[in-house]
Amino acid sequence: MKKRVNTILNNLVAWRIKHIKERQFLYILSFVIGIFSGFAALILKNLIHLVESKLTHWLPEETGSFLFIIYPFIGIILTVLFVRYLIRDNLAHGVSKILYAFSKMSGKLKAHNTYSSMVASSLTIGFGGSVGAEAPIVLTGASIGSNLARLFRLNFRYVSLMVGCGAAGAIAGIFKAPITGVVFTLEVLMLDLTMAYLIPLLIAAITSASLSYFFMGDAVLLKFSQIHSFDISNIIYYILLGLFCGLVSLYFTRISMYVEGKFGKVKNPVAKLLIGSFLLGLLIFIFPPLWGEGYSSINEIFRGNGTLLLNTSLFYTLKDNPYWFLVLLAGILIFKVMAMSATTGAGGVGGIFAPTLFMGATGGFFVARFLNTFYDLGLPEDNFALAGMAGMMAGVMHAPLTAIFLTAEITGGYGLFMPLILTSTVAYVTIMRFEPHSIYTKRLAQRGELLTHHKDKSVLRLMQLKDLIETDFEIINPEANLGELVKAISRSQRNLFPVVDKENNLLGMVKLADIRSIIFDHELHDKIAVKDLMYMPEHFISPDDNMEEVVAKFESSGRYNLAVIDEGKYLGFISRAKVFSKYRKTIRDFSDD
Repeated sequence: MKKRVNTILNNLVAWRIKHIKERQFLYILSFVIGIFSGFAALILKNLIHLVESKLTHWLPEETGSFLFIIYPFIGIILTVLFVRYLIRDNLAHGVSKILYAFSKMSGKLKAHNTYSSMVASSLTIGFGGSVGAEAPIVLTGASIGSNLARLFRLNFRYVSLMVGCGAAGAIAGIFKAPITGVVFTLEVLMLDLTMAYLIPLLIAAITSASLSYFFMGDAVLLKFSQIHSFDISNIIYYILLGLFCGLVSLYFTRISMYVEGKFGKVKNPVAKLLIGSFLLGLLIFIFPPLWGEGYSSINEIFRGNGTLLLNTSLFYTLKDNPYWFLVLLAGILIFKVMAMSATTGAGGVGGIFAPTLFMGATGGFFVARFLNTFYDLGLPEDNFALAGMAGMMAGVMHAPLTAIFLTAEITGGYGLFMPLILTSTVAYVTIMRFEPHSIYTKRLAQRGELLTHHKDKSVLRLMQLKDLIETDFEIINPEANLGELVKAISRSQRNLFPVVDKENNLLGMVKLADIRSIIFDHELHDKIAVKDLMYMPEHFISPDDNMEEVVAKFESSGRYNLAVIDEGKYLGFISRAKVFSKYRKTIRDFSDD
């Protein structure tokens, strides 16, 4: 059966190559990917909304409910069971998975990613997990693009492009924001594409967004009606908001990674689930706005009903006290990151997109309310909430353009472009002073696995060290004599001879240039042993080295060949010439039009 399917696919690919030009096929495929990613976004958002509304619509406004502790626990249990026993793979950090796939997997994403993240995140978020659905849906769309591209035997460059189309379609579909989908793909996923390849991204994004409009009408996640126009005299306060968002973004990044690291040290999955679920439930019980994605809270802030954030909480009676309200807003800001990290640490599946927007809106609202309370400045709190969203996105994701366009597109707040740009820029510059990598890329950068817009580095990271190892060197035993070495020289096309023992440990090597003066003296052939002629190389390569480290070792050593040694075991050599040849081929494949 499998053989028959492969035959059909091969025939289909052959027909496509013969009858459809490559560029036209990319346009067709990007359109198909846009449809699939758009439907995936629709299904996920509606599924989450359905579960959430069924669980929470009847809760009383005036008091807290212990169901806020129970619901997330149930959701995470269901998620863990689904992931552990049905998927059997790690679904965390969707955007980081895509970046890793570019860097180490030639754009390959597993087939189950086309649905698994959707199911898992709907269980987590629908039952109150304090994370977002955007990263799972981006991974879903990217996986759709990856698998369709590989199905039609496209090369790495086109696979990467189709992964980007899936991601752009997912963002465009979930937010009805096609421009943001394209900008997100270029800025966050860091694809290095020519202008010609922007067309497939635009096709996928506009197709997915159109699908959302067709099925959902004008309904949007976030509804912002601009009541207050931009006042030039408030520029200083938007700069202050940008500084605030930059520092909160730093807190967001550091705390989330710290808490995640602590959960990573808990080896017992049951203990991890219990600790994380209890912490999440307790935080939601104390601060109900931490429930789920938080878009309903953002909409209340936009409508001027920020005090409704304390509905269904223990602090309902304090909502009209301006000073206590500020304290509680600060508590929501502080503990949102912990609730998000507890969700994923316990085994839930979700992303940072929605938490970032929630903290941005809450942070902007907090800054404006604080200044209005203590200094009576009359600042427009809804405008500051909107700008805060852009500032937090720019800081946490290191994506100021995505932040500006997303905030404007999903809210229709184009009349506030100036404060959005100002706040995003200041927040981005602020966090870059402390944190050079975004929360998406930090883990990969620490492991040297990050593909970036720096083309030289990107190409090096696309190269696989194992593909460069040469093994056609004549191996010699240390106890062999010069005569046996001469025979090995006569059989070899190389001028280096690794000396290896019976356990394949590299003991040294002999260089032909060092023994040229004695190899023709037959009287010495039986008198001199190889172990007396060998030397141990000062520079060598480990199979764990990345290609940047390999190139650096060639530069520092000045050698043309370096041995590859794995914990003392001889694996072969890598030559400077082969690295350069492979680099040229890879960069041609990577950027050729």
